[in-house]
Amino acid sequence: MVFSSILFLLYFAPVFFLGYYLLPNKYKNGWLVLSSVLFYWWGAPTFFFIFLLSCAIDYYAMILYKKRNKTIFFYTAIISNVGLLLYFKYFNFFSNTINEVFNSQLEWTHVVLPIGISFVTFQKISYLIDVKRKDCEPQRYLHKYVLYIVLFPQLIAGPIVRYKEISEQLNNRFNKITTTNIYIGLRRFIIGLSKKVLIANVIGATVDEVFNLPTGELSSSVAMLGLLGYTFQIYFDFSGYSDMAIGLGKMLGFTFPENFNFPYIAKNITEFWRRWHITLSNWMRDYLYIPLGGNKKGNMRTYFNLFIVFLISGLWHGASWNFVVWGGYHGFFLIIERLFLLSILKKIPSTISILYNFIIVSFGWLLFRSDSLTEAFKYLNSLIYNALLPEQLLEVFSIKFYFVFVLAIIFSFVGVFLEKQLNEINQTLKTKSSVIYLSHVSMLLLSILCLAELFSSGFNPFIYFRF
Repeated sequence: MVFSSILFLLYFAPVFFLGYYLLPNKYKNGWLVLSSVLFYWWGAPTFFFIFLLSCAIDYYAMILYKKRNKTIFFYTAIISNVGLLLYFKYFNFFSNTINEVFNSQLEWTHVVLPIGISFVTFQKISYLIDVKRKDCEPQRYLHKYVLYIVLFPQLIAGPIVRYKEISEQLNNRFNKITTTNIYIGLRRFIIGLSKKVLIANVIGATVDEVFNLPTGELSSSVAMLGLLGYTFQIYFDFSGYSDMAIGLGKMLGFTFPENFNFPYIAKNITEFWRRWHITLSNWMRDYLYIPLGGNKKGNMRTYFNLFIVFLISGLWHGASWNFVVWGGYHGFFLIIERLFLLSILKKIPSTISILYNFIIVSFGWLLFRSDSLTEAFKYLNSLIYNALLPEQLLEVFSIKFYFVFVLAIIFSFVGVFLEKQLNEINQTLKTKSSVIYLSHVSMLLLSILCLAELFSSGFNPFIYFRF
């Protein structure tokens, strides 16, 4: 079940929020746990009981670790989480790799990937490490730990919420459930839904057609526009989901961390990773990069740490060699920026440095979108060596695609001009009754447009759903 589905919008969400707001505060967490469990069970029934068992292992392991101060309990929980991730997400990858390397035909069990396992595992590991570091106390009640993990707004694809960021809110958030915050959350949800349904889905439908074409039939111009389309699709798809998650959290009284901040206006790859999937970047920094030594053991060790972190980040995104190469690709540019490129980029006009970053990121997304390294290189070959054939741009891409594509460009780069002023503008608009009324009307219209698009189109994938 995804937030942009009819099932969620017209059935699950109305019933859930009606019960949530009508119930006394002391029953809200119980209703939220039950609803979140149902939400996850709907999407991953075969993994459901293993998931709950894993939560129980974490809970009791850290209770025992706190009481007896023996690291065996901590490592038991770590190994159980990492083991589940390795088995469910990477077993097929490793078995296929073994067959390819040794040219064998061994038959292995095909393991089905449970939805959201990467995000769930990272949240669980952050809890274990934070308790061990004494950054927070272990949760005393099992159902509240389960609530932290299974909380449906951020369960499937983040933002990655750390326990120490949300522990107080599990009990002390009910005074934040006000009509103002509910509207702010609803507005954020609708904006995210619009980014997903009205932009990402529309662009994505055509992008899929382009990537499904035989590479021999792709002109260079169509291949380039298809790649640029995917560059915007993945941003509006994932940031839209994050907006919906943050908005739903707000409606429940929670405050989730931001996950995107105009990543395509970054002037270099280093800055890009401070703006793209922020909670993942921070997680990798605090739980992997710094424990490896960070930048405190000399330049060579720093470069090594960066590269390792991004190789792991790539593998975390997907169990395929193209994801590993994608991670190494970003790690490579981070290293050369530290070596010399950042000093050059700071001296050139911002427009050029933003263009540099956008080009590097866009070509990186080719590795992300392709099913394999072979497919990625075939597509790249079509992009570089095939004829331009600009007339194909009108044959493959519709007027609707071009219209939404232009909107995607505008909304992606508006931060270049308004990033510093957006908060001030937002605060000013809140005080003007005419603008508030216009906001209500625009949210209603966007909601209607989203529902109309969902009913009229069967195309509603979610890119990060598989991670």
